[in-house]
Amino acid sequence: MSDSPKNDPAESPLAHPLRVASLPNRKPVRFELKPDAPTRAAMAAALGITALPVFRFKGELRPLGRQDFLLEADLEATVEQPCSVSLAPVVTKIGENVKRRYDADFVFPEGDEVEMPEDDSVEPLPEVIDLGVVAMEALALALPLYPRAEGVELGEAVFAAPGQAPLKDGDLKPFAALAALKDRLGGDKSGE
Repeated sequence: MSDSPKNDPAESPLAHPLRVASLPNRKPVRFELKPDAPTRAAMAAALGITALPVFRFKGELRPLGRQDFLLEADLEATVEQPCSVSLAPVVTKIGENVKRRYDADFVFPEGDEVEMPEDDSVEPLPEVIDLGVVAMEALALALPLYPRAEGVELGEAVFAAPGQAPLKDGDLKPFAALAALKDRLGGDKSGE
């Protein structure tokens, strides 16, 4: 097993490990993770967000055949992140359906060039399925990459060497330049 935070429950602020060998092979295991405030604060710190006032991960892990398992859950969270422009707090509600299929016969593709599988929810069956780690991964993937506070717009950056006119986005549009030339020449005279 790798020592990365993804696979090491000791590195995750939310841990709920289930040993695969002790899971029932005929009925689903239902779960609901609702961490307390200190755990949510640790989760927020681990994810690099300001706050995590609401978090719930509810679903079931059920057997598929003799050795495989399917995890289906709903993730509900409210996160607070700094605006990517103004750093003002931005609150976002997140609702995601999470699905993972753990395959006992899963083999990682080998070779120099490998095609991505169509179903990206399939993973190798580990000895321990940590529901907390799955929930943290799902939340990390659902976070807005560039949250923006309401009414905040990203301004246009303008740079130029000393003594030169700055080049703006509009200057790079060829049809805008043609329209400006047409206006300077007095419009379209071909119709006269």
